[in-house]
Amino acid sequence: MEKKQKIVVVGAGPVGSLAALYAANRGHHVEIYELRSDLRDPSTTPLNFTKSINLALSERGINAMRHAGQPKLIEHVMGATIPMRGRMIHGKRATGALYEESQDYDVHGRSILAVDRGRLNERLLDILEEMRNVTFFFNHKLTGADFRKNKAWFELRESASAGAAQGQRAREIEVDFDLMIGADGAHSAVRYHMMKYTRMDYQQLYIDTMWCEFQIQPRPTAPDASLNSKFLISPNHLHIWPGKEFMFIAIPSGDGSFTCTLFAPASLYEHLESDRTGALVPPFFDKHFPGVTTLIPPAELIDSFHRNPHLPLISIKCSPHHHASSAVLLGDAAHAMVPFYGQGMNAGLEDVRILFDILDKHARMDELMLGADASASRARALAEYTAVRVPDAHAINDLALQNYVEMRASVLSPVYRLRKFLEEALSKYFPSLGWQTKYARVSFGNERYSEVVARSEHQGKMLVRGFVGLVGLPVLAGGVLLMLRYRRAVDVGLRAAFGSVDSIVELMTMN
Repeated sequence: MEKKQKIVVVGAGPVGSLAALYAANRGHHVEIYELRSDLRDPSTTPLNFTKSINLALSERGINAMRHAGQPKLIEHVMGATIPMRGRMIHGKRATGALYEESQDYDVHGRSILAVDRGRLNERLLDILEEMRNVTFFFNHKLTGADFRKNKAWFELRESASAGAAQGQRAREIEVDFDLMIGADGAHSAVRYHMMKYTRMDYQQLYIDTMWCEFQIQPRPTAPDASLNSKFLISPNHLHIWPGKEFMFIAIPSGDGSFTCTLFAPASLYEHLESDRTGALVPPFFDKHFPGVTTLIPPAELIDSFHRNPHLPLISIKCSPHHHASSAVLLGDAAHAMVPFYGQGMNAGLEDVRILFDILDKHARMDELMLGADASASRARALAEYTAVRVPDAHAINDLALQNYVEMRASVLSPVYRLRKFLEEALSKYFPSLGWQTKYARVSFGNERYSEVVARSEHQGKMLVRGFVGLVGLPVLAGGVLLMLRYRRAVDVGLRAAFGSVDSIVELMTMN
């Protein structure tokens, strides 16, 4: 039987909480350390200083929760989601008329789900709190770690204490562990300390895009009105106002509101910020995002633009995702990505499932080998996890960056629409070919991200060849027909010519 281990999880967000749940269900002793106060407390400040609550949950995240050993978790989460069957593209025609155009995500009718991040996190924490082998440590900051001796040091942040008020050094505790799981976000302290022990390749990229949050408030209704009647626009779509170099999106919330985001280059934000009154904001929206000012009054637009922070977007890649047998990175700590594929949380939750599948596999192998060293076995498992997950993490990071171009510009492209139409038609009418769009493979399946990219590239080449064939076949047929006609004309001419020569020869012979 596997010896129970002490698992220290740093970060109590959805990914860290799910990792703790997986570990606790296997009987391990689990300690969760979180920099912030209890995340269930409404006064706890989010790490990015916004109150954004909307996330896109898709099959990968659902599948990870499905395997967490808590059936009621799925029931609770799924019961509070809003299905989004596609994108709703907003624009203005040359006549000045506003239009909406729906682009379904999937030809088979599958949807991604708008989920309340806070409620998901709360449910996970509530389940963990009921487990006897789980202990929480909120307001604890990781200040150091020795991954050879399996020790870590946490600083207890007591900002309200008398000691802190007098400028005294915060109390520090020492913790030992068998395995530390770093799920502490893009600016991970675990990753920072791991770099001192591991030759880690690390890439951090800030793209030239900032974001700011806005709200479409629900329609005033009677207390007993249905939820759908509260939404000012379709609740079953992710709404996009594409602007080629920037875009505005809206995702539904469970109270009838929409959480909206403006993604735009830093230079545009600087321009809009240049007038401190905010007078430039409503005209900009009227010009580039038609109809938004009828959903969000100009005064609210200006207030949100000034009140909410203008934040950067970061993309992080690193390799390896582990150190020896003592530490492993999950979620944004391993692969922070821009939000344009809706896979950030889903990929992080999938990390958890894959990690524990591999750990379980090696634990079963150890049972067949009496006296196997648990630390050496765990080191092999973590090395396998890195080998499997790094290519996929890099692939989805790249896809997320590419999808920004698709969302703000390509959705209006005839070429993009043609490929989407052809791939969906092949998927629907010729299912035996196994043809799917890249988006469907990513969002509605559990195929490895790197394999999705490879298959999508293969499908693209096949479509190009097929298109060239379809276009080239009539040209080739026309060329053959012209050649046949030319040869026939030559033959007729030759026969006529030789016929004339024969006549002349015959006359000369007669004479």
